Amino acid sequence: MNLAIRDIRYHRGRFILTSIGLGLLLGVVMSMGGIYRGLFADALAVLNATQADLWVVQQDTNGPFAENSRLPEDIRYRIASVPGVAQASPLSFQTIQIERQGKPFRFYLIGYDLNGFGGPPVITAGRNIRQKHYEMVAAKAMNMELGQKIHLGLHDYTVVGITGKMVSSSGDPAAYVSLADAQDIQFKKDNNAIRNDRARIAAKVNEIQIISPAQAGFLNQNITGITESTHIVNTVVARLAPGANLPDVQDRIQRWNHFRAISNEEQTHILTKGMIEKAKMQLGLFRIILLVISAVIISLIIYTSTIDKIRVIATLKLIGSQNRVIVGMILQQSLLMGVIAYGIGYGLISLTYEKFPRRIVLEPIDMQLLFLIVIVICTIASFVGIRKALKVEPAEALGG
Repeated sequence: MNLAIRDIRYHRGRFILTSIGLGLLLGVVMSMGGIYRGLFADALAVLNATQADLWVVQQDTNGPFAENSRLPEDIRYRIASVPGVAQASPLSFQTIQIERQGKPFRFYLIGYDLNGFGGPPVITAGRNIRQKHYEMVAAKAMNMELGQKIHLGLHDYTVVGITGKMVSSSGDPAAYVSLADAQDIQFKKDNNAIRNDRARIAAKVNEIQIISPAQAGFLNQNITGITESTHIVNTVVARLAPGANLPDVQDRIQRWNHFRAISNEEQTHILTKGMIEKAKMQLGLFRIILLVISAVIISLIIYTSTIDKIRVIATLKLIGSQNRVIVGMILQQSLLMGVIAYGIGYGLISLTYEKFPRRIVLEPIDMQLLFLIVIVICTIASFVGIRKALKVEPAEALGG
């Protein structure tokens, strides 16, 4: 006869409700771990998809993700000529929020050179961008259909392809356009702004008394052309030739070209240790708190269940049952409750994790480690009930 199973059957409703409650709690713990893993996956999505060895950014910055970085587009040729560099390609990044169907719609826009690299890593529907202007590849999470148009800046852009789970480090879905389009969206001003800037520049030039009217007109025209240029990028990514020494290439770029060259490993460190460090600590703290709460709940349930069985335990002792039988009954109930709760939590998160607004990554090693933690918690929590049961005197079975 298994006393633990018979007792559970007798208190079936309480045991089931408690297991469901614990399962929901463990489901939240699992989701916290999945969100933690998802933060890393999101932070490194663009970095991994680009597959660059070097990220050349503005000097003394941690760009282009953690800090703003602006470079002239034509430095790509200087970077490409550095010994050891096999290929260099400019990239532009910007976060855009517009109104869509009456609601805020936020996404991450990536501009890339169609003849370079850094574009969509995979096309799941439609095709890649072929024209220099007005075509877009959108991430699946943007929920856009092929052929759908979206207005950005001064023009409409047509979705010609769908890519996979590409997001920014903050979790916003990504879209790809040509570099020229991305620069126009980010830097090109509308006609009213252009007229206002020209008038302001002309007024400043005319204030310089030593310049003749003819010189002022010539200077104004050239300054206006420079200030209205959109040939700016956030970074130039580079791939090294086989056998090239990464530190030597970095040193050459930083010493002679006066830009910062960040390796892929350094960029990974910036993204994972700098940008999401606090979120990681916060999620870890929540997981610890929830596990402690789970341990307290299991302890209270087992203790209450033991109190209800005082007469039964005393009777068992009176008829000569050994302590290990009583200890085994309480321990089995605690472990069974933990295993069932874990199964409920795992089933719940497995069915719902794809519905979360942020990416949830469930790693098998995390699930296995959590299962071991639950077993340990249930074992420790059962000690409260065991301690109470061992103090019960056989004479209490004869009490009124």
